[in-house]
Amino acid sequence: MKAKRETNGKYMGSVKVGQKGQIVIPKDVRDMFGISPGDTLILLADSEKGIAIERYGVFDRIADAILSGRAKEVYPDYSEEDSIRFAKAVKSIDDEDEEK
Repeated sequence: MKAKRETNGKYMGSVKVGQKGQIVIPKDVRDMFGISPGDTLILLADSEKGIAIERYGVFDRIADAILSGRAKEVYPDYSEEDSIRFAKAVKSIDDEDEEK
């Protein structure tokens, strides 16, 4: 893997998709974001905007804020119903992980 890491907290590199569709998150990036084996990550995909990966805990905190009545504060451009649906979907990911 060829990578370029800058000192200002940015990283650019490439990864290859393996036979099973898996990628390896480079160690520098895992260290940068505190990602450890067994952590849950959320993958968001939009056919026009691309793919994003984030730690579950980030979305868990957002979901907690939405479900505590702060939906408009967190996502002012979305309806409260859409925000609550999103928060419940995030929480269901944690429920699925606990069942495994």
